[in-house]
Amino acid sequence: MSHDFYIYVSYGVTALVILALIGWVWLDGHARQRELNELEAAGVRRRSAATTGDRQA
Repeated sequence: MSHDFYIYVSYGVTALVILALIGWVWLDGHARQRELNELEAAGVRRRSAATTGDRQA
């Protein structure tokens, strides 16, 4: 075996890990967005959506 084999395998493993992380973040982002939509549909609002008159000092 040559060193090229190990280099190609390590590049391949690295690419798979990076693609898996990208997929995980993408899927998790969609799940969080779906949860936010469900909460907003249930009437739960974000604190940042409050108007200036609704805020307490």
